Amino acid sequence: MSIPMETITAETELERAGFGWRAGVGGVRALACYPLEREGFPNAFSTRGGGVSPFPEAALNLAGFDQDAAENIRENRRRFVSTLGGAWKLAACWQVHGSDVLVVRDPEDPRIESERCDALATNLTGVLLGVKTADCVPVLLGDARTGACAAVHAGWRGTLAEIVVRALAMMRDEFGTEARDVRAAVGPAALGCCYEVGREVIEAFREKFKDADTLFTPTADVRALVDLHEANRRQLVAAGVAAGRVHLLPLCTMCRTDLFFSYRNDRKLYGRTGRLLSVVGRRG
Repeated sequence: MSIPMETITAETELERAGFGWRAGVGGVRALACYPLEREGFPNAFSTRGGGVSPFPEAALNLAGFDQDAAENIRENRRRFVSTLGGAWKLAACWQVHGSDVLVVRDPEDPRIESERCDALATNLTGVLLGVKTADCVPVLLGDARTGACAAVHAGWRGTLAEIVVRALAMMRDEFGTEARDVRAAVGPAALGCCYEVGREVIEAFREKFKDADTLFTPTADVRALVDLHEANRRQLVAAGVAAGRVHLLPLCTMCRTDLFFSYRNDRKLYGRTGRLLSVVGRRG
């Protein structure tokens, strides 16, 4: 049976961007940034299939205990983490669209998941730092020289607050990371083809960034599409990360609802949405 040309093209784009597929138990599939992994940081960006949650069915929902059964989420996380192999302790936080970065010093601390922040950093081995998304931008960072890594959740508010820059600063202050040593993977998100925002967001970006208008494509008098992938890439490069060490996953959550949860799309269809998880860690 022949493979559709669009499938071949999509796979080629993924490879060129530095990403590829990995499989786990239960038919779970995840995406990984290979250059980041080759530097010693196993990583994975989840997709929506192969789970046990009714979103609407057999979905790999990885967060949202108020909308899904805890046993479903635990089983889904077990399946997802299996894509990386080995034993890991997952550390994730309560995200609030802010700019705080939490340093994970004890992955066994039960309070971590209730900590209100939008980025986590560590230099411990055997720990997977995870951020939850469903249209927002996940950014994974790794520094092979110091062994430090970070996971960042950047919606438009986090991007405006330059949370990726704050994560780099925390890695520098805590672990001695220099931005030039960092490799970054920017995962599935609502891209500039689909993510429409209003005047409030446009004006806030214009006040903060001189080149803000180049991130927007007008759709109406007071609305525009915004490219948060590019915005975070620019912030990383401006902070000192080499452009060639920033890898952007060329898949849009709003275009590819067959692969990813999308808050904007799923809420219209089902009244709720699941959550993706993007993780990075360092083996012992």
